Amino acid sequence: MKILNEEEFEEKVKAASGKVLVDFFATWCGPCRMLAPILEQVAEEVKDCEVYKVDVDEAPKVARNYGIMSVPTLILFENGEETRRVSGVRPKSQIIDFIG
Repeated sequence: MKILNEEEFEEKVKAASGKVLVDFFATWCGPCRMLAPILEQVAEEVKDCEVYKVDVDEAPKVARNYGIMSVPTLILFENGEETRRVSGVRPKSQIIDFIG
């Protein structure tokens, strides 16, 4: 799963057509580390949605633009627009339902 920098975020998420799930995370965050393998499975199973990660410490401008106050936060984008978000660790089935 690719970690996006600020420039790549514009290209891969804002300019994307279709669904994109973005995991806003931090390397020091325990729950983020727990969520990572779950998201790997989701990325393999859900074929109509790209899954990316954004390190809030490495891309603070993106995190600020989306008002990320806690990590992990998952935001679903459709055609470059935020459609929903959820914070905290979730089981795979809930994340798949969240993507729709």
